[in-house]
Amino acid sequence: MTIRSTAAHLLGASTLALAAIAAQPAFAQEADAPAEAEATQGQLNTIIVTANRREENLQDVAVSAATLDSSMVRTIFDAGAEVTALAARVPGLFVESSNGRAAPRFYIRGLGNTDFDLAASQPVSVVMDDIVMENVTLKSFPIFDVERIEVLRGPQGSLFGRNTPAGIVKIDTAKPGDQFAAQLSASYGSFNSLSLDGGVTVPIAPGVASLRVSGLYQHRDDWVDNGFTGQDDVLGGYDELAGRAQLLITPDSRLSLLGSVAFRDLDGTSTLFRANILGPGNNDLNANYDRDTVFYDAGGGNVAKYNAFVGSFKLDYDADFATLTSITAWANSEGSSRGDIDGGFVIRDATDPDIVIETGPGFIPFESDTQDSIDLEQFTHEVRLASNPGGMIDWQVGMFVFQSDFDVTTVGFGFPPAVTVRHTNDSWATFGQVSVRASDVLKLTGGLRWTDDKKEFAVTQTSFISGPGSKYRIVKDERLSWDLSAFLDVSDDASVYARLANGFRAPTIQGRDVAFGSPPSIATSEKIMSYEAGFKSEMAGRRVRLNGAVYYYTIEDPQFTAVGGADNLVQLVNANKGRGYGFELDSAFQVTPDFLLTAGLSWNNTKIQDENLAVGICAQCTVTDPTVVLSGTTRALVDGNPFPNAPEWIADVTARYAFPVGNAGEVFFFTDWAYQGKTNFFLYESEEFNANNQIEGGLRVGYARTDGTFEVAAFVRNITDADNVKGGIDFNNNTAFVNDPRVFGISARVSY
Repeated sequence: MTIRSTAAHLLGASTLALAAIAAQPAFAQEADAPAEAEATQGQLNTIIVTANRREENLQDVAVSAATLDSSMVRTIFDAGAEVTALAARVPGLFVESSNGRAAPRFYIRGLGNTDFDLAASQPVSVVMDDIVMENVTLKSFPIFDVERIEVLRGPQGSLFGRNTPAGIVKIDTAKPGDQFAAQLSASYGSFNSLSLDGGVTVPIAPGVASLRVSGLYQHRDDWVDNGFTGQDDVLGGYDELAGRAQLLITPDSRLSLLGSVAFRDLDGTSTLFRANILGPGNNDLNANYDRDTVFYDAGGGNVAKYNAFVGSFKLDYDADFATLTSITAWANSEGSSRGDIDGGFVIRDATDPDIVIETGPGFIPFESDTQDSIDLEQFTHEVRLASNPGGMIDWQVGMFVFQSDFDVTTVGFGFPPAVTVRHTNDSWATFGQVSVRASDVLKLTGGLRWTDDKKEFAVTQTSFISGPGSKYRIVKDERLSWDLSAFLDVSDDASVYARLANGFRAPTIQGRDVAFGSPPSIATSEKIMSYEAGFKSEMAGRRVRLNGAVYYYTIEDPQFTAVGGADNLVQLVNANKGRGYGFELDSAFQVTPDFLLTAGLSWNNTKIQDENLAVGICAQCTVTDPTVVLSGTTRALVDGNPFPNAPEWIADVTARYAFPVGNAGEVFFFTDWAYQGKTNFFLYESEEFNANNQIEGGLRVGYARTDGTFEVAAFVRNITDADNVKGGIDFNNNTAFVNDPRVFGISARVSY
């Protein structure tokens, strides 16, 4: 049965099932949803989140959550940055990528996946406009015309599905409305960096039909020289174009229909790997490092080209006692990225290729030049019935269907020969949640989700290395996720909560090593049990907001990816156990009506618990773990190590000060800073492949109208021009990649 026919069948079944539920008596009568409180002069604004699939005040939700509003998002992306710029912008969140502007890797509370392959599974779910962006190439979909970004920390398996043991990054874009509205943000800076982000709402028939059209264009010139070929400014540039159209139809007060189509087109440079720039014997950048220069003899220009399309249809129907919601979406992503993976050059004798004359920078044992490509289709359908809020009992029930089918092709230019593998994933779930107001000050919430998940893998294009046969694999699991929480108001301005959550990440198949003659690897489901307690408070007449949480979690059979090592493998492994604990603190201070300060801090301690887990090690670095020799190969014992790419400390600070100019304007100063503490890149520990004490800051100085309709500013991103190592390649030499350079620029924002 095809993905479309199966989807149509399941869509119909789920809709009929919830239609039957809708005919049953309601648990609670409808009450008007509380309106968002308006801040008076000198007070903090109310923050609205949708952690429970309905709009609520952040201060009333029993979950550790943080948000980024539209203004902050535009500021982060001022210089044409992409998704990884969200790293460390809220406590507990880290994002990195070795695939340039495609295939980012998300981590929350230390949980993520270091696998760079385009088929990689991640324990952090990205949800954009209620659509699960499951594949890593969909997770890189550009962020523009945004209303807000929410980061929900900890397992969210009851309402948002499998593969959320770490948490969710939830992106909500601006929607059509009854009034004409428009916004445009434009910036221009160093390296001819250009970013245009805009949206306009046009009421077609007021109260009945409205259209919102949004777009993004980002450009940067090539600015990195190739020292090997002697070419100047040949790498580092990109062109990113994306758009979205949303049509909202409201035939009457009960029914709302929202159709959306979106696309992205990326043509740019993939990650620039830099050979032997670390150590040896430490993680410092050495004399081989030059931000403006690489030394490539291959890689075809490190070109990355990706296209994506996402279409969705959302229906909301108010049936007095409850609202029926149906969301159907289809996504396609295709493209490729190629790179000079060894990060340098190897010169061989023209008459005898086995004789190496010179390598550089530093010693490079062999050349590595590969390209990965993907062709993906994804279908999702969700239907849920939710009581209208305000009664003693709030409830919701629903069903969810997920299907994906994609091919990944690995090509080595020289080695390995081309190999194509196919991944399919079919999953369905039923879920429900009930919240009970046990008293005027106590709310209890419980949720359940039953998930059935199946993945299949086959080799569809073989080579003499991979050998004949399909190497067919299948994994599946059925599992119950649940959560319980209690939320207690201890005063009008302060609350405490406790939350227990159980979640899992479905079994995973990784077949990249088929291209190198090895069989696919499999990891069984990882199961997480999370314990969390926190507080929410607003003080000093709503001029101070202080929210915090402490957590402890354990994982059975955590899924890790053993990446690289001297054998250059990408293999899934299950450790016996893992655990993590820490805290998060989010705060905001309206010091004066013209001075706003925000600060966030998280501390996270993770540990792998498996005395027998041994993984491959680097080719040239200084390993600090105990080692053993297995089947003639040296391996590192990683018991007690932190999870890879799990920063111990994350901190963020923003400050905005303004003074009036005339009756309707102000001059403002805004600065934002993000700190990433000690971070180990791989499962094993070494002197070279880790980072510590990284900080990046930005500054904006400009003029703005106090009604928010106009702003012009000068800005700088990475104001200190910090050279921060963001990851490494360990199988060949001490290769690493770094952050973006400092960018000066000007920007203008218009809103009507």
